[in-house]
Amino acid sequence: MTAPTTSAAMPAATPPTAPRRATALFMAAHPARWIALGFGSGLSPWAPGTVGTLWAWLAFVVLDRWLDDAGWALAIGAGLVVGWWACTRTARDLGQGDPGAIVWDEVVAFWIVLWLVMPTGFWGQAAAFSLFRVFDAWKRGPVAWADRAFKGRPGERPGWAQGFGILFDDLVAALLTLLVIALWVWI
Repeated sequence: MTAPTTSAAMPAATPPTAPRRATALFMAAHPARWIALGFGSGLSPWAPGTVGTLWAWLAFVVLDRWLDDAGWALAIGAGLVVGWWACTRTARDLGQGDPGAIVWDEVVAFWIVLWLVMPTGFWGQAAAFSLFRVFDAWKRGPVAWADRAFKGRPGERPGWAQGFGILFDDLVAALLTLLVIALWVWI
């Protein structure tokens, strides 16, 4: 006769962490979260990606007074490296592969767009903003491919590849934005 199996005798499988919601208290708990959530712009209940891109635009206009091309190259390079870490860490903490509240990807990608289209006036910047938002939100063609390229399996804990993927699709959206602007200027 065999003994009945009890739950104490069987090892328990670790269930995947339930996704968390980003809040101001969540953001305040770690510096990576401040960065990944765009210093609070990602907490917007309405279109956090658009709000994050608006924050990027404002930050660019303010920082552009002090940064030359070399300064922007350094800021963007550092923003990509630090952003990869911050997005990965925050996605893990939220238990999601690409949470909508993470907007650092919009910030650094739109900084690249503005850096390369400047100097231009308000309407040129607004056109770049609109194009970038369309490519980022619409997620068709190359942006859709980039969005899928580094996705993990459902329930999988986000790792470095998924953290890079958070940034990657926005970098492709930035590239498409710059291509459209270049074609417009060339024609």
